[in-house]
Amino acid sequence: MGLLTILKKMKQKEKEMRLLMLGLDNAGKTTILKRFNGEDIDTISPTLGFNIKTLDHNGYKLNVWDVGGQKSLRSYWRNYFESTDGLIWVVDSADKRRLVDCKAELHSLLVEERLAGATLLVFSNKQDLPGALSADEIRELLDLDSISTHHWMIIGCSAVTGENLLQGIDWTISDISSRLFTAD
Repeated sequence: MGLLTILKKMKQKEKEMRLLMLGLDNAGKTTILKRFNGEDIDTISPTLGFNIKTLDHNGYKLNVWDVGGQKSLRSYWRNYFESTDGLIWVVDSADKRRLVDCKAELHSLLVEERLAGATLLVFSNKQDLPGALSADEIRELLDLDSISTHHWMIIGCSAVTGENLLQGIDWTISDISSRLFTAD
């Protein structure tokens, strides 16, 4: 029995997943996490470090790491890469000025060895705001079609209304579980 098989079997007993939620500051990472967990989203301040939430969803234990996205914190992101099963990249679809920076940061993450094989969900957040770019426009601007190293999906959502958050998390869980919890 190979090490990978042993690790898969150990993980299967726990049905536990580690999700890392990253994106530029003010993209809506904490709001998404709080909304998904049914918490109040009226008073959210910038994340100056990280938040960890453990959620039970569809028989899985999700350990979600929400890490601050300010420029001064991005160099610390690599401290959270270990054992990541899924990367949730949150984009502010209404902030057109920062999409070049957003694309650069995302593509630099995708070459990280410790994130190799992680499922990638791109939440095109703030779809409820006037002037927000569609998920297809974000897909094009972030050059997502060039990604061949990760399974990925982009979903337009709104952290405020909760629109499509469940769909995104369900897709992420399904993709990860098809890799981790399948019998050899």
